[in-house]
Amino acid sequence: MQDQDNLSEIDVNDQKIIENKELDFMEALIPVFILMGLLAYNIFFADGAWLGDFSNQYILLMGGLVAAIVGFRNKVGLSTMVSEIWENLKSVFIPIMILLLVGALAGTWLVSGIIPAMVYYGLQVLSPEIFLPASVIIAAIISIATGSSWTTSATVGIALIGIGSALGISGGMIAGAVISGAYFGDKMSPLSDTTNLAPAMAGTDLFTHIRYMAFTTVPTIIVTLIVFSILSSTIDTTGDADLSGLLSTIDTTFNITPWLFLVPGIVIALILLKTKPLIALAAGVISAGIFAFVFQPDILTTLGSSKVGAVVTSIFTDTAIVTDNETLNNLFSAGGMKGMLWTIALIMCAMVFGGVMDAIGALARITKALLKLATTVFGLFASTVISCLGLNAIASDQYLAIVIPGKMFKKAFDDRGLAPQNLSRTLEDSGTVTSVLIPWNTCGAYQSGVLGVGVAEYFVYAIFNWLSPFTTLLFAAFRIKIKMMTAPKTVPVQAE
Repeated sequence: MQDQDNLSEIDVNDQKIIENKELDFMEALIPVFILMGLLAYNIFFADGAWLGDFSNQYILLMGGLVAAIVGFRNKVGLSTMVSEIWENLKSVFIPIMILLLVGALAGTWLVSGIIPAMVYYGLQVLSPEIFLPASVIIAAIISIATGSSWTTSATVGIALIGIGSALGISGGMIAGAVISGAYFGDKMSPLSDTTNLAPAMAGTDLFTHIRYMAFTTVPTIIVTLIVFSILSSTIDTTGDADLSGLLSTIDTTFNITPWLFLVPGIVIALILLKTKPLIALAAGVISAGIFAFVFQPDILTTLGSSKVGAVVTSIFTDTAIVTDNETLNNLFSAGGMKGMLWTIALIMCAMVFGGVMDAIGALARITKALLKLATTVFGLFASTVISCLGLNAIASDQYLAIVIPGKMFKKAFDDRGLAPQNLSRTLEDSGTVTSVLIPWNTCGAYQSGVLGVGVAEYFVYAIFNWLSPFTTLLFAAFRIKIKMMTAPKTVPVQAE
């Protein structure tokens, strides 16, 4: 999920849902079917390159065009669509700036020796046998402290990817472990924006929500740790045998010192002090640039005609530090801000598609149709989960995946006599954590861009994220920790 203070202070009262009585359910699904069909063709038959490097972006725009045609047929004006698209694009302005700074951070942390130092010391502490479960725990701790899975990935996540890669562990496994831990901490932190948003939508308070979430979240993270422990014990690594060689190469290429950890320490401290993420990340970039002059003058000399030019290049474009080890050569490269442009384009195109779908009333229509199927208590929970999952894919935004089902299903939960924390927990178990599993969702695009691992690669290993919806449904099916109101209502569940 995104940083707790990076999206212009979420105001629940400003979150509106557009309904269109002219639009029927099947019409609302037309853009979805076309989008999914084109994406499936691109992935399974064209190896992701049907329309070139930006094929997914083009497909999202095609889906938005189809949605616009459906809207025109149902009396939705162009100005309404443009207005919603603009609102969506405005909402991701800060995340886009964060992505650019993360790209700059990766470049400057490389040339300053921070990432190499993290890898150097990490290789000596984290053996392959404990690496994956340890990564889950480390990411969880940082995420609880900061309230942000995004900050976690941009700091310890990048380091863990480097350490694990040097050990010969699959990037998908490492990213899955980092994301699992980061989203566990994100959910359970009172500093998290979605952890505040979900109870606000459901009508309960923050700490009641967190306590009630623990019933499903703790068992899920325990299962996740068990699975990663088993994977770590059976994994066949290639880096372990050449560990001394890797350490020697890093030590001779860079000036490795514990003082380099001051920079990530500054960034995390600023986040804990509730400094705006843009300021915290910018401080990380600037301080890393200064440390590059102090600790890695030889590296800067080899990278450019001037040391200042080398640091500037690391901020904006590609940087590669060549060693005598191919594994480290692949690891010690960064794309700077330029490396984030593909991800930014994906997010913007997703916001166009989601904005048009919202403007024509398709999101509300699909959610209402699901609500009509909720004739039992379990059906109500299942419909909420499906609605959150669907909106993460269709709207490409986890906030809408919480806000729309939260507003639509609140009355149905009240009518069934279900306490509001049931709804808030379900919104988080299915809306917050699954956003990272959708490649064109803002969260999926961000994590993939920052960690350098595609969603398809880490999907299976993001165990906590895809297991969470199943856990909440299991609890609902067996009526485990399903709290009722003191005086349950007897009104049947109705869609309208």
